[in-house]
Amino acid sequence: MLVHDPVDTPRPQAEADQIRQSLRARYDELAAEYEQAVLQSQVLRLVEVGDTAGDDQADSGTKTAERDTAQSLLRTILDRRAQYEHALSRLEEGTYGFCEGCGGSIPVERLEIFPSATTCVTCKQTRERRAA
Repeated sequence: MLVHDPVDTPRPQAEADQIRQSLRARYDELAAEYEQAVLQSQVLRLVEVGDTAGDDQADSGTKTAERDTAQSLLRTILDRRAQYEHALSRLEEGTYGFCEGCGGSIPVERLEIFPSATTCVTCKQTRERRAA
């Protein structure tokens, strides 16, 4: 079970430890993925710098697109990692599993699919409608 009922009792230590371990494992995976993406980005830049002779517009455009894709991947990984950091800090504060919007309990099924969720489905949908 990833979240307890919204009562004033603290989360059982065993449950908190299990959640912490799961969140930490995913955070570590993302950190390793980020490091790998950084290395790949550096290799891409080195190849790009050493291989510009004779480039036409298509070659230049391809290199720019590859560089943009690599940068987008890095930003995405950093964003996901930040989400897991936030989830870990919410766990320490005792607010993990509760919606930041309405304060209600986030369904266990949502947390199992998206462990770093900070809002219930209703608040998430409301937020998305406002952004559209």
